[in-house]
Amino acid sequence: MSDEFGPNFVSVTDEDGQELVLEYVASIELDGQEYRAFFPAETEGEEEDPDTGLVILKLIEENGEELLSTCDSEEELERAYDVFMEMLYEEDDEDGED
Repeated sequence: MSDEFGPNFVSVTDEDGQELVLEYVASIELDGQEYRAFFPAETEGEEEDPDTGLVILKLIEENGEELLSTCDSEEELERAYDVFMEMLYEEDDEDGED
């Protein structure tokens, strides 16, 4: 993880070696594991991909360094996704109140 783009953006490399710039949204702790949610940063000249949405990565420690990693299973990803969506919808509801 690099703070090259500022505190709200990170640059990660996927398993195909492609660099992705993600915008940080929120963090949660679930069953003792920290997860972070991101949205892909839009860049000029690229068409918007309809499959692009919330990206959830978990924080792991390897050799004393914090790294972002994909979830180990679909079930783990779905549980984290559900918690993030509930949290984000609650924030939207609070913002809409007068």
